[in-house]
Amino acid sequence: MLPQSVEVLASGGRLVVISFHSLEDRIVKRFLREEALADRLPRRLPLRARELAPPRLRLVGRARRPSSAEIASNPRARSAVMRIAERIGGPT
Repeated sequence: MLPQSVEVLASGGRLVVISFHSLEDRIVKRFLREEALADRLPRRLPLRARELAPPRLRLVGRARRPSSAEIASNPRARSAVMRIAERIGGPT
């Protein structure tokens, strides 16, 4: 679902993902990190930076966790992690 959500996201649109399990969070974190980096190619490959495909997402802030007040009112929220990324450029 994550790759498809980036495809339909408009330029400047934000993708917000809330995960409730550490394995889910790891998948989301790795996906967003890979989409926020340019293509990984060998270092000595004779290409200019402008010839590389630009990243599709820009990470917005750090992962957010619930406050202690929110956990007190909703104990099931204690494991939640929210990550945000913004689309750079239009749909491809």
